Amino acid sequence: MDRREFMGGAAALAGSVALPGVARAQASEISFFYPVAVGGPITKLIDTYAADFEKANPSIKVKPIYAGTYQETIVKALTAHKSGTPPVTSVLLSTDMFTLIDEEAIVPFDDFVKTEDDKKWLAGFYPGFMQNSQTGGKTWGIPFQRSTIVLYWNKELFKEAGLDPEKPPQNWAEHLEFAQKLTKRDASGNVTQWGTQIPSSGFPYWLFQALTTEADALLMNQAGDTTYYDKPGVVEALQYWIDLSQKHKVHPPGIVEWGTTPKDFFEKKVAMIWTTTGNLTNVRSNAKFPFGVAMLPAHKRRGSPTGGGNFYISKKATPAQQQAAFQFIKWITQPERAAQWSIDTGYVAVSKAAYETEAMKKYVVEFPPAAVARDQLEFAVAELSTHENQRVTKALNDGLQAALTGTKPAQKAMEDAQVEAERILKPYR
Repeated sequence: MDRREFMGGAAALAGSVALPGVARAQASEISFFYPVAVGGPITKLIDTYAADFEKANPSIKVKPIYAGTYQETIVKALTAHKSGTPPVTSVLLSTDMFTLIDEEAIVPFDDFVKTEDDKKWLAGFYPGFMQNSQTGGKTWGIPFQRSTIVLYWNKELFKEAGLDPEKPPQNWAEHLEFAQKLTKRDASGNVTQWGTQIPSSGFPYWLFQALTTEADALLMNQAGDTTYYDKPGVVEALQYWIDLSQKHKVHPPGIVEWGTTPKDFFEKKVAMIWTTTGNLTNVRSNAKFPFGVAMLPAHKRRGSPTGGGNFYISKKATPAQQQAAFQFIKWITQPERAAQWSIDTGYVAVSKAAYETEAMKKYVVEFPPAAVARDQLEFAVAELSTHENQRVTKALNDGLQAALTGTKPAQKAMEDAQVEAERILKPYR
Protein backbone atom coordinates (compact mmCIF):
# COMPACT_ATOMS: atom_id res chain seq x y z
CA MET A 1 0.00 0.00 0.00
CA ASP A 2 1.15 3.44 -0.27
CA ARG A 3 0.92 2.88 3.24
CA ARG A 4 -1.54 0.37 2.25
CA GLU A 5 -1.16 0.41 -1.40
CA PHE A 6 1.39 -1.98 -2.67
CA MET A 7 3.47 0.71 -4.20
CA GLY A 8 3.69 2.48 -0.89
CA GLY A 9 3.50 5.95 0.24
CA ALA A 10 1.68 9.17 0.69
CA ALA A 11 2.38 12.23 -1.21
CA ALA A 12 3.02 15.66 0.03
CA LEU A 13 3.54 18.48 -2.35
CA ALA A 14 6.01 20.42 -0.39
CA GLY A 15 7.94 23.57 0.10
CA SER A 16 7.88 26.30 -2.44
CA VAL A 17 10.79 28.28 -3.70
CA ALA A 18 10.34 31.96 -4.44
CA LEU A 19 11.94 32.91 -7.74
CA PRO A 20 14.19 35.96 -8.07
CA GLY A 21 13.26 39.33 -9.46
CA VAL A 22 10.74 39.75 -12.24
CA ALA A 23 10.15 36.03 -12.71
CA ARG A 24 8.48 35.91 -9.31
CA ALA A 25 5.26 37.43 -10.63
CA GLN A 26 4.89 34.87 -13.40
CA ALA A 27 6.10 31.67 -11.79
CA SER A 28 5.21 29.57 -8.78
CA GLU A 29 7.10 26.44 -7.82
CA ILE A 30 5.36 23.70 -5.90
CA SER A 31 7.64 20.96 -4.69
CA PHE A 32 5.55 17.85 -4.49
CA PHE A 33 6.38 15.20 -1.82
CA TYR A 34 4.89 12.05 -3.23
CA PRO A 35 4.96 9.26 -0.66
CA VAL A 36 6.30 6.10 -2.09
CA ALA A 37 7.52 3.31 0.13
CA VAL A 38 8.72 1.32 -2.87
CA GLY A 39 10.29 2.79 -6.03
CA GLY A 40 9.33 1.73 -9.52
CA PRO A 41 6.59 2.57 -11.98
CA ILE A 42 4.64 4.89 -9.65
CA THR A 43 7.44 7.50 -9.52
CA LYS A 44 7.65 7.50 -13.33
CA LEU A 45 3.89 8.11 -13.56
CA ILE A 46 4.04 11.06 -11.15
CA ASP A 47 7.08 12.54 -12.96
CA THR A 48 5.15 12.33 -16.23
CA TYR A 49 2.09 14.06 -14.73
CA ALA A 50 4.29 16.87 -13.39
CA ALA A 51 5.95 17.38 -16.79
CA ASP A 52 2.62 17.31 -18.66
CA PHE A 53 1.10 19.85 -16.27
CA GLU A 54 4.09 22.20 -16.70
CA LYS A 55 3.70 22.04 -20.47
CA ALA A 56 0.05 23.10 -20.13
CA ASN A 57 0.85 25.68 -17.41
CA PRO A 58 4.27 27.18 -18.19
CA SER A 59 4.10 29.62 -15.25
CA ILE A 60 3.96 26.81 -12.66
CA LYS A 61 6.80 24.42 -11.82
CA VAL A 62 5.95 21.12 -10.10
CA LYS A 63 8.84 19.36 -8.41
CA PRO A 64 7.96 15.85 -7.15
CA ILE A 65 9.96 14.66 -4.14
CA TYR A 66 9.48 11.05 -3.06
CA ALA A 67 9.03 11.10 0.68
CA GLY A 68 8.60 7.53 1.95
CA THR A 69 5.49 6.00 3.49
CA TYR A 70 2.33 7.88 4.44
CA GLN A 71 3.47 7.86 8.08
CA GLU A 72 6.87 9.31 7.19
CA THR A 73 5.31 11.92 4.93
CA ILE A 74 2.83 13.29 7.49
CA VAL A 75 5.69 13.63 10.01
CA LYS A 76 7.81 15.48 7.42
CA ALA A 77 4.92 17.72 6.38
CA LEU A 78 4.03 18.68 9.98
CA THR A 79 7.70 19.24 10.92
CA ALA A 80 8.06 21.52 7.89
CA HIS A 81 4.83 23.32 8.88
CA LYS A 82 6.13 23.97 12.40
CA SER A 83 9.49 25.21 11.14
CA GLY A 84 7.77 27.62 8.73
CA THR A 85 8.66 26.00 5.37
CA PRO A 86 5.72 23.67 4.78
CA PRO A 87 4.57 21.84 1.67
CA VAL A 88 2.44 23.99 -0.61
CA THR A 89 0.29 20.96 -1.25
CA SER A 90 0.42 17.38 -0.10
CA VAL A 91 -1.08 13.98 -0.69
CA LEU A 92 -1.53 12.56 2.80
CA LEU A 93 -3.95 10.04 4.21
CA SER A 94 -7.59 11.04 4.08
CA THR A 95 -7.64 10.13 7.79
CA ASP A 96 -5.05 12.82 8.60
CA MET A 97 -7.72 15.48 8.02
CA PHE A 98 -8.55 16.20 11.69
CA THR A 99 -4.85 16.25 12.65
CA LEU A 100 -4.05 18.74 9.87
CA ILE A 101 -7.01 20.96 10.87
CA ASP A 102 -6.00 20.85 14.56
CA GLU A 103 -2.43 21.85 13.62
CA GLU A 104 -3.81 24.71 11.48
CA ALA A 105 -1.69 23.32 8.66
CA ILE A 106 -4.25 23.40 5.82
CA VAL A 107 -6.91 25.60 4.21
CA PRO A 108 -10.33 24.45 2.93
CA PHE A 109 -10.79 24.09 -0.83
CA ASP A 110 -14.09 26.01 -0.75
CA ASP A 111 -12.23 29.35 -1.01
CA PHE A 112 -10.76 28.34 -4.41
CA VAL A 113 -13.97 26.98 -5.91
CA LYS A 114 -15.31 30.00 -7.79
CA THR A 115 -16.53 29.14 -11.30
CA GLU A 116 -19.40 26.87 -12.36
CA ASP A 117 -16.77 24.48 -13.70
CA ASP A 118 -15.01 24.42 -10.29
CA LYS A 119 -18.31 23.65 -8.57
CA LYS A 120 -19.13 20.86 -10.99
CA TRP A 121 -15.64 19.38 -10.48
CA LEU A 122 -15.98 19.41 -6.68
CA ALA A 123 -19.47 17.86 -6.81
CA GLY A 124 -18.19 15.05 -9.08
CA PHE A 125 -16.28 12.98 -6.51
CA TYR A 126 -17.87 9.82 -5.09
CA PRO A 127 -19.71 10.62 -1.83
CA GLY A 128 -18.00 7.62 -0.17
CA PHE A 129 -14.63 9.32 -0.64
CA MET A 130 -15.91 12.72 0.53
CA GLN A 131 -16.85 11.33 3.96
CA ASN A 132 -13.15 11.52 4.89
CA SER A 133 -12.61 14.79 3.04
CA GLN A 134 -15.25 17.08 4.53
CA THR A 135 -16.17 18.18 8.05
CA GLY A 136 -17.96 21.16 9.55
CA GLY A 137 -19.52 22.02 6.17
CA LYS A 138 -16.11 22.48 4.47
CA THR A 139 -13.97 20.46 2.07
CA TRP A 140 -10.43 19.97 3.41
CA GLY A 141 -9.12 17.23 1.12
CA ILE A 142 -9.53 16.19 -2.51
CA PRO A 143 -9.58 12.41 -3.21
CA PHE A 144 -6.64 11.21 -5.31
CA GLN A 145 -5.32 7.71 -4.65
CA ARG A 146 -8.23 6.02 -2.96
CA SER A 147 -9.12 2.43 -2.32
CA THR A 148 -11.39 -0.04 -0.58
CA ILE A 149 -10.62 -3.56 0.64
CA VAL A 150 -11.63 -6.44 -1.62
CA LEU A 151 -11.37 -10.23 -1.62
CA TYR A 152 -9.00 -11.92 -4.10
CA TRP A 153 -9.33 -15.67 -4.69
CA ASN A 154 -7.37 -18.30 -6.62
CA LYS A 155 -9.79 -19.98 -9.06
CA GLU A 156 -7.52 -23.01 -9.57
CA LEU A 157 -7.43 -23.78 -5.84
CA PHE A 158 -11.22 -23.36 -5.63
CA LYS A 159 -11.63 -25.95 -8.38
CA GLU A 160 -9.22 -28.37 -6.66
CA ALA A 161 -11.23 -28.04 -3.42
CA GLY A 162 -14.51 -28.83 -5.21
CA LEU A 163 -15.75 -25.22 -5.05
CA ASP A 164 -17.23 -23.29 -7.97
CA PRO A 165 -14.24 -21.20 -9.18
CA GLU A 166 -16.59 -18.42 -10.31
CA LYS A 167 -18.37 -18.02 -6.94
CA PRO A 168 -16.63 -16.23 -4.08
CA PRO A 169 -18.01 -16.48 -0.51
CA GLN A 170 -21.01 -14.17 -0.03
CA ASN A 171 -21.09 -14.03 3.78
CA TRP A 172 -19.04 -14.83 6.87
CA ALA A 173 -20.42 -18.37 7.19
CA GLU A 174 -19.46 -19.19 3.58
CA HIS A 175 -16.08 -17.49 4.01
CA LEU A 176 -15.32 -19.86 6.89
CA GLU A 177 -16.79 -22.91 5.11
CA PHE A 178 -14.75 -22.20 1.93
CA ALA A 179 -11.60 -21.54 4.00
CA GLN A 180 -12.04 -24.94 5.70
CA LYS A 181 -12.22 -26.68 2.31
CA LEU A 182 -9.23 -24.69 1.01
CA THR A 183 -6.86 -25.34 3.94
CA LYS A 184 -4.42 -28.19 3.20
CA ARG A 185 -2.30 -30.12 5.69
CA ASP A 186 0.54 -32.60 5.17
CA ALA A 187 0.80 -36.04 6.81
CA SER A 188 2.22 -34.51 10.02
CA GLY A 189 -0.68 -32.05 10.23
CA ASN A 190 1.37 -29.00 9.19
CA VAL A 191 -0.51 -26.51 7.05
CA THR A 192 0.79 -26.32 3.47
CA GLN A 193 -1.98 -24.03 2.20
CA TRP A 194 -4.13 -21.64 4.22
CA GLY A 195 -7.76 -21.06 3.33
CA THR A 196 -7.83 -17.31 3.97
CA GLN A 197 -5.60 -14.46 5.12
CA ILE A 198 -6.44 -11.02 6.53
CA PRO A 199 -3.23 -9.06 7.21
CA SER A 200 -2.79 -7.57 10.67
CA SER A 201 0.50 -5.65 10.49
CA GLY A 202 0.85 -2.04 9.39
CA PHE A 203 -2.84 -1.13 9.32
CA PRO A 204 -4.68 -3.74 11.37
CA TYR A 205 -7.45 -1.22 12.20
CA TRP A 206 -8.21 -0.82 8.46
CA LEU A 207 -8.77 -4.51 7.73
CA PHE A 208 -10.60 -4.79 11.05
CA GLN A 209 -12.92 -1.96 10.06
CA ALA A 210 -14.12 -4.10 7.15
CA LEU A 211 -15.22 -6.73 9.69
CA THR A 212 -16.83 -4.19 12.04
CA THR A 213 -18.71 -2.61 9.11
CA GLU A 214 -20.02 -6.03 8.09
CA ALA A 215 -21.10 -6.56 11.72
CA ASP A 216 -23.00 -3.25 11.34
CA ALA A 217 -20.87 -1.51 13.97
CA LEU A 218 -19.25 1.94 13.82
CA LEU A 219 -15.77 2.63 15.20
CA MET A 220 -16.17 6.42 15.61
CA ASN A 221 -18.59 9.33 15.24
CA GLN A 222 -18.48 11.83 12.39
CA ALA A 223 -17.11 14.64 14.55
CA GLY A 224 -14.03 12.52 15.25
CA ASP A 225 -14.23 13.00 19.03
CA THR A 226 -15.73 9.66 20.19
CA THR A 227 -14.86 5.99 19.53
CA TYR A 228 -16.96 2.85 20.04
CA TYR A 229 -14.24 0.22 20.35
CA ASP A 230 -15.98 -1.76 23.13
CA LYS A 231 -19.44 -2.08 21.52
CA PRO A 232 -20.87 -5.62 21.03
CA GLY A 233 -20.63 -5.57 17.20
CA VAL A 234 -16.97 -4.54 17.37
CA VAL A 235 -16.16 -7.38 19.79
CA GLU A 236 -18.14 -9.83 17.60
CA ALA A 237 -16.07 -8.81 14.55
CA LEU A 238 -12.81 -9.33 16.44
CA GLN A 239 -13.95 -12.73 17.75
CA TYR A 240 -14.70 -13.88 14.17
CA TRP A 241 -11.18 -12.86 13.08
CA ILE A 242 -9.56 -14.60 16.09
CA ASP A 243 -11.65 -17.75 15.54
CA LEU A 244 -10.47 -18.12 11.93
CA SER A 245 -6.96 -18.85 13.23
CA GLN A 246 -7.28 -19.99 16.85
CA LYS A 247 -10.47 -22.08 16.70
CA HIS A 248 -10.91 -23.15 13.07
CA LYS A 249 -7.21 -23.03 12.08
CA VAL A 250 -7.93 -21.89 8.49
CA HIS A 251 -5.98 -18.60 8.82
CA PRO A 252 -2.29 -18.19 9.77
CA PRO A 253 -1.77 -17.68 13.52
CA GLY A 254 -0.52 -14.46 15.14
CA ILE A 255 0.28 -11.31 13.18
CA VAL A 256 0.03 -11.65 9.39
CA GLU A 257 2.28 -9.28 7.43
CA TRP A 258 0.65 -6.66 5.21
CA GLY A 259 3.52 -6.58 2.72
CA THR A 260 3.92 -10.32 2.16
CA THR A 261 0.20 -11.13 1.82
CA PRO A 262 0.10 -10.63 -2.00
CA LYS A 263 3.33 -12.68 -2.31
CA ASP A 264 1.78 -15.51 -0.25
CA PHE A 265 -1.14 -15.43 -2.68
CA PHE A 266 1.15 -15.58 -5.76
CA GLU A 267 3.05 -18.52 -4.20
CA LYS A 268 -0.23 -20.38 -3.49
CA LYS A 269 0.42 -20.40 0.25
CA VAL A 270 -3.11 -19.04 0.66
CA ALA A 271 -6.28 -19.37 -1.45
CA MET A 272 -8.16 -16.16 -0.46
CA ILE A 273 -6.76 -12.82 0.72
CA TRP A 274 -8.28 -9.53 1.88
CA THR A 275 -6.27 -6.54 0.68
CA THR A 276 -6.53 -3.15 -0.98
CA THR A 277 -7.75 -2.50 -4.51
CA GLY A 278 -4.40 -0.66 -4.71
CA ASN A 279 -2.95 -4.16 -5.18
CA LEU A 280 -5.07 -4.89 -8.26
CA THR A 281 -2.41 -4.09 -10.87
CA ASN A 282 0.20 -5.92 -8.75
CA VAL A 283 -1.95 -9.08 -8.60
CA ARG A 284 -2.82 -8.87 -12.29
CA SER A 285 0.89 -8.62 -13.19
CA ASN A 286 2.17 -11.34 -10.85
CA ALA A 287 -0.50 -14.03 -10.33
CA LYS A 288 0.34 -16.95 -12.63
CA PHE A 289 -3.15 -18.43 -12.26
CA PRO A 290 -6.72 -17.29 -12.91
CA PHE A 291 -7.96 -15.19 -9.99
CA GLY A 292 -11.18 -13.45 -9.02
CA VAL A 293 -11.88 -10.16 -7.24
CA ALA A 294 -15.07 -9.70 -5.23
CA MET A 295 -16.72 -7.45 -2.69
CA LEU A 296 -15.97 -8.61 0.83
CA PRO A 297 -18.30 -11.23 2.32
CA ALA A 298 -21.27 -9.76 4.19
CA HIS A 299 -22.50 -10.50 7.71
CA LYS A 300 -25.31 -8.23 8.89
CA ARG A 301 -24.50 -6.03 5.87
CA ARG A 302 -21.87 -5.60 3.14
CA GLY A 303 -19.10 -3.10 3.51
CA SER A 304 -15.53 -1.87 3.60
CA PRO A 305 -13.89 1.31 4.80
CA THR A 306 -12.43 3.55 2.13
CA GLY A 307 -8.69 4.17 2.28
CA GLY A 308 -5.81 6.02 0.68
CA GLY A 309 -4.69 9.59 0.12
CA ASN A 310 -6.12 13.06 -0.46
CA PHE A 311 -4.58 16.30 -1.69
CA TYR A 312 -4.30 19.11 0.87
CA ILE A 313 -3.20 22.75 0.51
CA SER A 314 -0.91 24.41 3.07
CA LYS A 315 -2.15 27.33 5.13
CA LYS A 316 1.33 28.89 5.24
CA ALA A 317 1.79 28.99 1.45
CA THR A 318 1.30 32.35 -0.30
CA PRO A 319 -2.04 32.98 -2.06
CA ALA A 320 -0.27 32.59 -5.43
CA GLN A 321 1.21 29.23 -4.40
CA GLN A 322 -2.13 28.05 -3.06
CA GLN A 323 -3.84 29.00 -6.32
CA ALA A 324 -1.15 27.18 -8.34
CA ALA A 325 -1.59 24.08 -6.18
CA PHE A 326 -5.37 24.22 -6.66
CA GLN A 327 -4.86 24.37 -10.45
CA PHE A 328 -2.57 21.35 -10.34
CA ILE A 329 -4.97 19.34 -8.12
CA LYS A 330 -7.94 20.15 -10.34
CA TRP A 331 -5.91 19.21 -13.44
CA ILE A 332 -4.62 15.86 -12.12
CA THR A 333 -8.10 14.73 -10.93
CA GLN A 334 -9.88 15.41 -14.26
CA PRO A 335 -11.84 12.31 -15.44
CA GLU A 336 -9.39 11.23 -18.18
CA ARG A 337 -6.40 11.42 -15.82
CA ALA A 338 -8.26 9.84 -12.90
CA ALA A 339 -9.23 6.98 -15.23
CA GLN A 340 -5.67 6.47 -16.49
CA TRP A 341 -4.27 6.64 -12.94
CA SER A 342 -6.74 3.91 -11.90
CA ILE A 343 -5.80 1.73 -14.88
CA ASP A 344 -2.07 2.19 -14.23
CA THR A 345 -2.17 1.61 -10.46
CA GLY A 346 -5.32 -0.24 -9.40
CA TYR A 347 -6.57 2.60 -7.19
CA VAL A 348 -10.29 3.37 -7.51
CA ALA A 349 -10.98 6.22 -9.92
CA VAL A 350 -12.35 9.02 -7.72
CA SER A 351 -15.30 10.24 -9.80
CA LYS A 352 -18.22 8.75 -11.69
CA ALA A 353 -17.14 10.73 -14.75
CA ALA A 354 -13.80 8.84 -14.77
CA TYR A 355 -15.70 5.54 -15.21
CA GLU A 356 -17.61 7.08 -18.12
CA THR A 357 -14.43 7.81 -20.13
CA GLU A 358 -13.75 5.65 -23.18
CA ALA A 359 -10.45 4.39 -21.72
CA MET A 360 -12.10 3.20 -18.51
CA LYS A 361 -15.12 1.64 -20.23
CA LYS A 362 -12.75 -0.36 -22.45
CA TYR A 363 -10.60 -1.36 -19.46
CA VAL A 364 -13.59 -2.60 -17.42
CA VAL A 365 -14.80 -4.71 -20.38
CA GLU A 366 -11.32 -6.26 -20.74
CA PHE A 367 -10.77 -6.59 -16.98
CA PRO A 368 -14.09 -6.72 -15.06
CA PRO A 369 -12.40 -6.86 -11.58
CA ALA A 370 -11.63 -3.16 -12.08
CA ALA A 371 -15.32 -2.40 -11.44
CA VAL A 372 -15.59 -4.28 -8.13
CA ALA A 373 -14.16 -1.54 -5.91
CA ARG A 374 -16.34 1.07 -7.60
CA ASP A 375 -19.46 -1.05 -7.06
CA GLN A 376 -18.52 -1.66 -3.42
CA LEU A 377 -18.39 2.12 -2.80
CA GLU A 378 -22.16 1.99 -2.40
CA PHE A 379 -21.55 0.03 0.84
CA ALA A 380 -18.38 1.85 1.94
CA VAL A 381 -17.93 3.80 5.16
CA ALA A 382 -15.47 6.51 6.20
CA GLU A 383 -12.13 5.13 7.35
CA LEU A 384 -11.36 5.48 11.08
CA SER A 385 -10.42 9.13 11.57
CA THR A 386 -10.46 11.21 14.75
CA HIS A 387 -8.65 14.06 16.45
CA GLU A 388 -5.19 12.80 17.55
CA ASN A 389 -5.76 10.18 14.89
CA GLN A 390 -2.43 8.37 15.13
CA ARG A 391 -2.67 7.88 18.91
CA VAL A 392 -6.35 6.88 18.86
CA THR A 393 -5.69 4.41 16.03
CA LYS A 394 -2.64 3.02 17.84
CA ALA A 395 -4.84 2.23 20.87
CA LEU A 396 -7.04 0.09 18.61
CA ASN A 397 -4.09 -1.52 16.77
CA ASP A 398 -2.47 -2.47 20.09
CA GLY A 399 -5.75 -4.05 21.25
CA LEU A 400 -6.15 -5.98 17.98
CA GLN A 401 -2.61 -7.32 18.11
CA ALA A 402 -3.04 -8.38 21.76
CA ALA A 403 -6.20 -10.29 20.82
CA LEU A 404 -4.81 -11.85 17.63
CA THR A 405 -1.69 -13.10 19.41
CA GLY A 406 -3.79 -14.54 22.23
CA THR A 407 -2.48 -12.31 25.04
CA LYS A 408 -5.94 -10.83 25.74
CA PRO A 409 -9.50 -12.03 25.03
CA ALA A 410 -11.45 -9.96 22.47
CA GLN A 411 -13.72 -8.25 25.01
CA LYS A 412 -10.85 -7.17 27.32
CA ALA A 413 -8.67 -6.03 24.40
CA MET A 414 -11.44 -3.77 23.09
CA GLU A 415 -12.37 -2.42 26.55
CA ASP A 416 -8.73 -1.46 27.18
CA ALA A 417 -8.47 0.18 23.73
CA GLN A 418 -11.65 2.18 24.41
CA VAL A 419 -10.36 3.43 27.79
CA GLU A 420 -7.18 4.71 26.11
CA ALA A 421 -9.08 6.34 23.21
CA GLU A 422 -11.45 8.04 25.71
CA ARG A 423 -8.50 9.45 27.63
CA ILE A 424 -7.03 10.95 24.45
CA LEU A 425 -10.30 12.30 22.99
CA LYS A 426 -11.99 13.71 26.11
CA PRO A 427 -10.42 17.19 25.74
CA TYR A 428 -11.89 17.52 22.21
CA ARG A 429 -15.52 17.23 23.38
